[in-house]
Amino acid sequence: MGYRSQEPAVGLTQAPTFNMENSSLQIKSAEFIKGAARPEGYPPGELPEIAFAGRSNVGKSSLINVLVNRRGLVRTSSTPGRTQMLNFFEVNRHFMLVDLPGFGFAKVPVSVKKAWARMARTYLEERSNLRAVILLFDIRRVPREEELQLLDWLEELNIPTIPVITKVDKVTRNRRLGQIRPILEATGLPQEAFSFFSAVTREGREDILQRIEVALSDEAEETGTDTVDAE
Repeated sequence: MGYRSQEPAVGLTQAPTFNMENSSLQIKSAEFIKGAARPEGYPPGELPEIAFAGRSNVGKSSLINVLVNRRGLVRTSSTPGRTQMLNFFEVNRHFMLVDLPGFGFAKVPVSVKKAWARMARTYLEERSNLRAVILLFDIRRVPREEELQLLDWLEELNIPTIPVITKVDKVTRNRRLGQIRPILEATGLPQEAFSFFSAVTREGREDILQRIEVALSDEAEETGTDTVDAE
C-alpha cells in the first residue's frame, strides 16, 4: 500500500464552505437507465458521472435514494453482494450517478470477487466523463484491504474522491469520535475530509450534494458548460 500517509489523497474533494440553501443543485428528476458489466454496455459518455463505491451493505443504495429523494429508485437489500453490475441513473437529465458493485462479501466465490474488482477497475480507468467517486465507510467497521486498495486506485488514477462515513445514527454523538478514529488512522485522511451520513435521519444529505455540485462545477469550468442547473 502506497497510500497510508497522513496527507489527503491527490484529488480529494474539499468539504464545502457554502450553504446548501444558496446552491443551484436541486434534484428535479432521477431515473434508472441501465446496468452494465463491460464498457461496451455503458451508456454514451455524454453526461458527467459521479460514482458510488464501498463494501457490500455499507449503504450505497440508501444514500443514492436519499440524495435524489426517491425511496425506491435503487433497490436496497439486507443481503450483501446484491449489486453485481454497474447501475447508471440519470439525474436532472444532466448528470449520472453510477452504483458500483459492492465488495468484501465473504459468501461470494473468489472468482466473482475478482470479476467485480476488474469491473470496477475498468470503469475507473476508462470512463473519461467520471468526475468524482463517493467512497463509503461504515462507522462501525474498520476499513479493510479492499477499501484501502480502492482508495489507492483513486489516488493513482487522480480521481477526485468524496469520502463518506455512513450509518452514523447507529452510534451516539458522544461515541462518534471514538468510532471514526480507526477509519481516520487506516485511511490517513483528516476528519474534516469526511462527510457523515444517515439514511434514517438524512444527516449529511445537503453536505454531500454540495460536494457533488463542486465536482460538477469543476467539470463545467473545464468545458464552459453549466452542469447543475438543468430543468
